[in-house]
Amino acid sequence: MLIGFAWLAAANAQQAADARLPGSAFMSRSTQEMQSDDSQNPAMLWVQEGEALWNRNAGRSERSCASCHGEAKTGMRGAAARYPALDKQTRLPLNLGQRINQCRQQRQQAEPFAAESESLLSLEAYVALQSRGMPIAPPQDAALRPHVEHGAQRWRQRIGQLNLSCAQCHDDNWGKRLGSSPIPQAHPGGYPIYRLEWQAMGSLQRRLRNCMNGVRAQPHAFGSRELVELELYLAERARGMPMEAPGVRP
Repeated sequence: MLIGFAWLAAANAQQAADARLPGSAFMSRSTQEMQSDDSQNPAMLWVQEGEALWNRNAGRSERSCASCHGEAKTGMRGAAARYPALDKQTRLPLNLGQRINQCRQQRQQAEPFAAESESLLSLEAYVALQSRGMPIAPPQDAALRPHVEHGAQRWRQRIGQLNLSCAQCHDDNWGKRLGSSPIPQAHPGGYPIYRLEWQAMGSLQRRLRNCMNGVRAQPHAFGSRELVELELYLAERARGMPMEAPGVRP
């Protein structure tokens, strides 16, 4: 594995000119070093599996991802930075995992991967790695604007028995501590992440659902329109910030 410090230097330069901070800025030095060194980053185990899946034939079509897209280093360069994006068929936003499953069903004629499954997270991590260091750039599509606004409304909406919104923590109180942990600004460039608490990879939707549970609210289902719209708003809010996936978090 190569050691990936070049992208981190670019991210630091971005931070110097931008008040927004990535999730890695709120981590300990040791966790930052674990994320930036590919030989230490545990998410690279999932990346390796994702690369194998990328090149493996599947489904009735007996085709692989590479059969259509070629080498991921070129074919997927910048792809993860542009999701969620509009699905032309449904006119609804899809996140990266949903797009992978859509291709799997329609092109490979294979069963979709389950939400949060090792296989789906591995492919997501492998695809996301190809955009590391690139700016987050959700599509500037007028058809997505209502979905961005819905996500923004959910970001500000108080929910749960604790009657708290995402914005109250991550906009109003970032940098402070909740228990023993610093409150980040909640920018999504590191996902999917390996979280030390989970001892496993997880998606942004898993993290959003964790927060909803934390305020004692009923979390939305994986893949729901509500969660995808929240992801879309977070991507818009982080526009121009560097991708750092696959990230490591405490």
